[in-house]
Amino acid sequence: MAREDPESRGYPGDPMDLSLEWLPGGVNQCLMTLSTLDAAGAPDSRTMLLSEVTRDGFFFHTDALSNKCAQIAADARVTLTILLAEQGRQLVVQGTAEPADAREVAQAYRDRGPYLQQLAWMNTDEFAALDDASRVTQWAQLATDHTAGFTPPATWTGYVVRPRRLRFWEGAVDTASRRVEYVATDGSWETSFRAG
Repeated sequence: MAREDPESRGYPGDPMDLSLEWLPGGVNQCLMTLSTLDAAGAPDSRTMLLSEVTRDGFFFHTDALSNKCAQIAADARVTLTILLAEQGRQLVVQGTAEPADAREVAQAYRDRGPYLQQLAWMNTDEFAALDDASRVTQWAQLATDHTAGFTPPATWTGYVVRPRRLRFWEGAVDTASRRVEYVATDGSWETSFRAG
């Protein structure tokens, strides 16, 4: 495994610089796969939105009553897999999920469109168990009842993932793909290049 200065290969020394380059625009709301560990220690994954990337880390938001929140409470180690298919790129982030602060959580809700704001109210097991006609009717009724907009439900919450390992994969049509890996070590980053 080659240990090299990433800048000699066109990569920054700080992986958050590269994360912000690959995921620009503040509020990103792109799809990612969040992997946690279940009660038996087995991986559990689901696709959801990456809300935002800042120098503080990677943010996502969800219902506090969800399985993922219970799993994070038991073991905060998580992996985020972010596929940027159109760019021929993938970013895998391993780190620790911490509760985001209340202001950030509230702002993330305000930044979501009406559909996702309403989804935060209705994305429950009880609603999922209804027949399709009832689901459509209740969805439409709640939208009608809230024409002025939604406020966050009490169970709306968020997390920031503090990365300890990041792997940036890039494909290529004229040569082999490769990954650059950053691993946190005593306040700095150790970098290596790996086969794709």
